[in-house]
Amino acid sequence: MSDTFIYTTPLDPRAKPLIDELIFEYDSRYGNYFSDEGAAAELNRYPAEAFAPPHGNFVLLVRNGETIGGGAFKHYDDRTAEFKRIWTRSDLRRQGLARKVLLELEAQAARQGYSRIYLTTGFRQPEAVGLYLGNGYTALFDVEADPEIYRTLPFEKDITHLVASLALLAEPPPSQPQPVSHP
Repeated sequence: MSDTFIYTTPLDPRAKPLIDELIFEYDSRYGNYFSDEGAAAELNRYPAEAFAPPHGNFVLLVRNGETIGGGAFKHYDDRTAEFKRIWTRSDLRRQGLARKVLLELEAQAARQGYSRIYLTTGFRQPEAVGLYLGNGYTALFDVEADPEIYRTLPFEKDITHLVASLALLAEPPPSQPQPVSHP
């Protein structure tokens, strides 16, 4: 069982089954709560170019040739990437795949120069809330309140430490001290 990340575009045919499943899941959880057009309108709100380098990115998690998860980010502000559409195939949940995607997106956002992550999730997605809280994200809402009063639940995370560690990896190793000979 080999999991691989592939950076591509939301228009990649390998993404379609997961995006279709995501639309179905959002529609089943929210119906037309957010929009009369349903989840498809929300997922098509941003052009594919918004999730392309240099300001964004789109990743698929592939296992043995099958797409099993994915996620994306886009430019929010000069230091902040906004994560969108982190999902895993419904029949493969509870295996840590969403966390894998989340950590990969964080690393890629850092590689692209972002030092902060911003994201939102819906109030009927307690699994996502648990994922973000369990991975160092700060809730920008009162977690004790009924989440439905907020509709969408915003989170943030500082990833400056990732940017710094990537910079260290990019630096050439210090040269070895040369022995000094004395006459």
